[in-house]
Amino acid sequence: GNAELPTAVNITWSSINFKTILQWQPKPSGYFYTVEIHGQTSDTKKKCIRTAETECDVTDALRNVEETYTAHVVSVTSSDMDNFEEPPFAVSEKFTPYSQTVLGKPEIQNYTQKGSKLSVVFRDPLTPYTFPNGSFQSVRDIFQYDLEYKLYYWKDQSSGKKDATTKSHKFDVSVDGTRNYCFYIQGIIPSRRENRNGQESMVLCTSVGRNILDEYGAEVFIIIAVIAIAIIALAVVLSVILCKRKKAKAAREKEPLNGV
Repeated sequence: GNAELPTAVNITWSSINFKTILQWQPKPSGYFYTVEIHGQTSDTKKKCIRTAETECDVTDALRNVEETYTAHVVSVTSSDMDNFEEPPFAVSEKFTPYSQTVLGKPEIQNYTQKGSKLSVVFRDPLTPYTFPNGSFQSVRDIFQYDLEYKLYYWKDQSSGKKDATTKSHKFDVSVDGTRNYCFYIQGIIPSRRENRNGQESMVLCTSVGRNILDEYGAEVFIIIAVIAIAIIALAVVLSVILCKRKKAKAAREKEPLNGV
């Protein structure tokens, strides 16, 4: 009977920018799973009905992102429609998208370093949720003023970082105009106790005034200098040898021939 069916274990929520996947174990054999999403105030929603997989995209069932949900992973057979007994199920930990989804990487759109000012323009990550006109909502549309971003920047070839914070889409920071800078951006939800920091954007570096020393470091110059000295020394030695040979040849040519 259904009571003998295995139930799911290791149920986990995985959520980035509100796209949420429920995962569990084990792989079913001779039975299936159905996922039920239970909200505190919303109706129960069924997802991935009679699936043989061990993961389910439940994003659509979590549209009220501030509500707390639990998932029931129900073990079922193909004949459960004729069975009035409640099938066995396992219950997940509670999940609240607003406080638990991970912020994804912001997209850096443009950056410039002019004189002593570094400017960086970026874009919010998008969510799977849409407005009535079909355009996708960004994480800023959902978090509003609860979202901010940090810019971490440092002199190229240096390990000392500085940071700046903004609630807009742009950073303007003062830098040393004679040096190149590297940087990345990270979204932050200050009100959270956990998952406050989002994923880091890719690291980019400016190239204003970049020279070979910035690019490769002093070690390359030392190697080049050693090679140059060696070449000069070899040239001097060869010149001395050739000069001595010429003098010796000239001296032999000036000697009188034997018997004359």
